[in-house]
Amino acid sequence: MTRNKLRLAIVGAGPAGIYAADILLKAERNFDVSIDLFDHLPAPYGLVRYGVAPDHPRIKGIITALREVLDRGDIRIFGNVHFGEDITLDDLKKHYNAVIFATGAVRDASLPIPGIELEGSYGAADFVSWFDGHPDFPRTWPLEAESVAVIGNGNVALDVSRILAKHADDLLTTEIPANVYEGLQASPVTDVHVFGRRGPTSVKFTPLELRELGELRDVDMIVYDEDFDYDDAARAAVSGNKQVFVIDKVLNQWRQRETGNASRRLHLHFFAKPLEIVDDGTGRVGAIRYERTAPDGEGGVVGTGEIREIPIQAIYRAVGYFGSPLAGVPFDDSYGVIPNHEGQVLTHDAETGEARQLYGVYATGWIKRGPVGLIGHTKSDAMETVKHLINDLGNWWSPESPSEESVVELLESRGIAYTDLDGWHRLDEHEKALGEPEGRARIKVVPRDEMVEISRGE
Repeated sequence: MTRNKLRLAIVGAGPAGIYAADILLKAERNFDVSIDLFDHLPAPYGLVRYGVAPDHPRIKGIITALREVLDRGDIRIFGNVHFGEDITLDDLKKHYNAVIFATGAVRDASLPIPGIELEGSYGAADFVSWFDGHPDFPRTWPLEAESVAVIGNGNVALDVSRILAKHADDLLTTEIPANVYEGLQASPVTDVHVFGRRGPTSVKFTPLELRELGELRDVDMIVYDEDFDYDDAARAAVSGNKQVFVIDKVLNQWRQRETGNASRRLHLHFFAKPLEIVDDGTGRVGAIRYERTAPDGEGGVVGTGEIREIPIQAIYRAVGYFGSPLAGVPFDDSYGVIPNHEGQVLTHDAETGEARQLYGVYATGWIKRGPVGLIGHTKSDAMETVKHLINDLGNWWSPESPSEESVVELLESRGIAYTDLDGWHRLDEHEKALGEPEGRARIKVVPRDEMVEISRGE
């Protein structure tokens, strides 16, 4: 079978999807390529737009690189299109030779401890979506607690802790929407407690994230001397790993700081394994109960049996993200990913029970490998998937309506108010114009219907 053109659909217009498109267009191949990106959101860039704290302009710089790819004009975007509702896998088979799913992971991973279901217990991903102005989340957030716990020792835990502890006025230089500023401005918080079950040399956050915490205005950084009695494994980590060395140095500098004058405090509790969220008697969060842990001599920890409790009125779990299933696509409920071999999606043969390749269907990014790794991993991930896509040429789908116009006709016949690249440019300019009078790079438009109307010029 000879092929001279690949019509490719990519579901997900975040970094994973955009990188996959860019890598394929630049790859050595003996056929032409036509790529359509679909996303359920009206605007592109996925978690870079809706999963990175607004006071992280350096990370937002990734958008500049992604924008350059889209602005070349050789990739079409269809935003505000819900896969599984507005367009299905069967639809894609009629119009494309293959599809790559790059839908990421946006749900909070669970934390199976008693009391986690109490009122005042939240997932970090939901909170991030709120303060990032995600159109599918409520406009208000219950910020009523004076003392808050954040469980986790990764960058998301630090993002959540920083936004909770930071004074709202110090976010006015960012793209933070007005409703988020108003919510944070009214917050009565005085203490944010961050819990990690391992020691300071085993944290998952980066030195840059940690340093930013220490730069918060009118916030004391509280660390506890008992957490710095290192064993040989911890000392080896400090001397043998530059990142751990810098983190250790920053934390030890904080130990020397004078505290007690700030109106807010951010506490870092290491060697603290959460056991239970305690009910205050009314069905709300009242305290966190945790076990003090100790190094096991091999880089891990063991419980000491010492139980402690700290009064809190809210808790955020930041223990990782989790993928969501897609209609008609295999899904691994245990790991929150699409089962695959190097990006080639796998299905189970009903008769033999063995895994076999589901031809024409691929995955990349967090929905492929789980929510680990940074942007660099996403690029190498996409390269692996695209390599298999090219080599699988003989097993692509044979669509009955492969023309570029046919997809537009399909969406319009179903009354889908899709947005395109010109529409994103309109929304982009509108948000920048909103920010200009206040000296800000942009102010995000939050309501979905407003985003769509601006994008479509209606």
